Amino acid sequence: MKLQRVVVTGIGALTPIGNNAHDFWENLKNGKSGAGPITKFDASKFKTRFACELKNFNALDFIDKGEARRYDPFTQYALVAVEEAVKNANIDFEKLNRNRIGVIWGSGNGGISFFEEQVKEYAKGDGTPRFSPFLIPKMIVDIASGIISIKYGLRGVNFTSVSACATSNTAIIESFNHIRWGKADMIITGGSEAPICESAIGGFSAAKALSQLNEDPQKACRPFDIKRDGFVMGEGAGAIILENHESAVKRGAPILAEIVGGGQTADAYHLTGTHPEGEGAFLGMWEAINEAGITPADIDYINLHATSTPQGDVSELCAVERVFGASKKFNISATKSMTGHLLGAAGAVEAIACIMATKENIIPPTINTDEPETEYADKFNLTLGKAQQRTVNYAMSNTFGFGGHIATSLFKKFEG
Repeated sequence: MKLQRVVVTGIGALTPIGNNAHDFWENLKNGKSGAGPITKFDASKFKTRFACELKNFNALDFIDKGEARRYDPFTQYALVAVEEAVKNANIDFEKLNRNRIGVIWGSGNGGISFFEEQVKEYAKGDGTPRFSPFLIPKMIVDIASGIISIKYGLRGVNFTSVSACATSNTAIIESFNHIRWGKADMIITGGSEAPICESAIGGFSAAKALSQLNEDPQKACRPFDIKRDGFVMGEGAGAIILENHESAVKRGAPILAEIVGGGQTADAYHLTGTHPEGEGAFLGMWEAINEAGITPADIDYINLHATSTPQGDVSELCAVERVFGASKKFNISATKSMTGHLLGAAGAVEAIACIMATKENIIPPTINTDEPETEYADKFNLTLGKAQQRTVNYAMSNTFGFGGHIATSLFKKFEG
């Protein structure tokens, strides 16, 4: 079987630092933090009272009111990001074979906020079950994928990946595989998450995963810093159009980058913690590199998972050293320092950062890291404080999830 080349022809982003791909990328390059006090609920009694929320976003600016009420925010976010990606890719579905176009979308938590709302309403009532008929369709994680396919009439492969915080990177890799195996001509992929609600903030806080730097939220996410104390919750969506190269060229699509490898492995170590030596990350990066037919020396940029947790950041740097050695010939950065951690949507948003890095030859920075881990401070170029310009031929994106899930995607500068 001849494997097909797979290219990126469209991107869309809805993030705490920009409500479209252009603004997201500009603010990422400029080191803007999206963190601030939580406004979606009264967080005064919580240990963590801040997050990276969307700014000036109203779903009704994009979605009809009647339609919007049937969707949880995570599905609304997905529709907004996908619409932008479709427009950027100059797609006219009327001219394409919709039987060969699919949707593989990711979400780690689905409609958690609506589920929470419904249970609270039931709990304060008289015990009579009075649930919304939209509860299940709004809650289930696969619904965004289904709604996207319904909106555009796409009858190809359609499912949702769930691998916690590796979710949307898993969706991207699955989409890549389906196209290169010849099972689809085009797939809309990515992920969305709307987790800024009491149960998610409370749950992650109880697991000691969240930063508690309430006095200075914008400085709270500080990957690699010796004073880091946890991640900052984020929300939003990232959408990517992946397409068979031949199909993209035939329809004159704008090609942003090529995806050339994907690694999916497991730490097989702990419920929530990463392997101390980054065993799964080490294997995932190697798998992506081998699949692309290149060597570690060819990698110019790695967007690390780096959530700003004490154990996770160090284990990932350990894995990087195992693959690449101690070297400043390539750049590393942790863009969660600006966006916060979008959980199941993180991989898609960070893949967009990698795609744009190859397109513009710019490495987005890691912000807030004033005192990097001494063992690694002199080993790697952590791209601290400000963006750096350099040629980026290959960019890699790492994502890890509770349960030990590892997903690594690898993008290449498009050269025709």
